[in-house]
Amino acid sequence: MTLRPGAFLARVKERGDYDTAEDAERAARVVLALLGAHLVGEVRAQLAARLPESFSLILLNPLKSVEPLSPERFVRATAAWIEGATEQTATWDVSAVLSTVADTAGEDLTGQILLQLPPGYDLLFGSLQPT
Repeated sequence: MTLRPGAFLARVKERGDYDTAEDAERAARVVLALLGAHLVGEVRAQLAARLPESFSLILLNPLKSVEPLSPERFVRATAAWIEGATEQTATWDVSAVLSTVADTAGEDLTGQILLQLPPGYDLLFGSLQPT
């Protein structure tokens, strides 16, 4: 299911308790750029197809990552890219965006996404990874 840009952002804004849509969009852009660096192939293409076009382009043209980031380093990288963010606020940003991504992707695709990520991302997506 593809969400309209406004609906996707509205969910991120609500989950992140942001004051403005611009704050929600900034978080979504950073998190999706970092996520895109970790996903490859059909999984990345399937997720991009379910996101609003402006966000799918960010996912498909990601920031470059030399190695997969652990969840902790992913949060730190997010904090570094968002002006004025701390690790605590970045954790909130990442969870707001990734839980919305999980809802948009659906259970099966989210499971495939988690298989491409280092252990521990399940909590950032708002679910527990099966062991």
